[in-house]
Amino acid sequence: MGMDYQAAIIDVDGTIVRGDTPIDGADRGLSAIDGAGLDRLFVSNNPTKRPPAYERRLTSAGFDVDAAEVITAGTATTSYLDEEYHGDTVYLVGEAELAEQFTDAGITVANHPTDADVFVASIDFAFSYDDMQQGLRVLADPEVPFIGTDPDIVIPTDTGNIPGSGAIIGAIETVTERSVDVICGKPSTHVASMALDRLGDPAPERCLVIGDRLDTDILLGDRAGMTTVLVQTGITDDRRLADSPIEPDYVLDSISEIDCVLG
Repeated sequence: MGMDYQAAIIDVDGTIVRGDTPIDGADRGLSAIDGAGLDRLFVSNNPTKRPPAYERRLTSAGFDVDAAEVITAGTATTSYLDEEYHGDTVYLVGEAELAEQFTDAGITVANHPTDADVFVASIDFAFSYDDMQQGLRVLADPEVPFIGTDPDIVIPTDTGNIPGSGAIIGAIETVTERSVDVICGKPSTHVASMALDRLGDPAPERCLVIGDRLDTDILLGDRAGMTTVLVQTGITDDRRLADSPIEPDYVLDSISEIDCVLG
């Protein structure tokens, strides 16, 4: 069965690590994927940290990972804005690290809401009442696109879950009475296309998607026609799985059991 698969898209937080702590058995799972000869790509919905930061983080956790093997919601959002809104000015509710990714790619980040052609919302550890006011001002214009980096309501860390981008996007959606127009990270078709391109365009059914979230990892694979593997080391427990309309092809206690999928 292992020969049927050519590549693996692997989530990071909740699948390989929790915060900076490696998940038990993740090393065995990655070794099995390597041993089966699959090309691999780590895809994270973290919009702030760039691929080299993931290389350092995962290396320090004991995994041999190269920055070229990593795509994040930040890189996906940056490429989406460059492709779809090249030359436009972006108003960002988000962290400085994401703003730097935009500016390094030649995207202009507005200092004032009146300058905005596009509104982007993301995780922001200093999110405030004023940010919601700015969202109201910018998004009062229905012609301004409302872009979200990723839909993750919470993020698993080694000290428990913390609010993520989805929580901030949801607050802005509520106050503006507008739904986000596009999500750039998982489960978007944009990041799926980026991932398949980076992997050399394997047939989607020959690509595994391994992750702990039904509404991002598994939905991404389901929409793209990939083989989906849910691991229960992160957000999704038996209750969430039973209540969800999203059905993974495989459910594993952890990525350490990936051998039973690979054959």
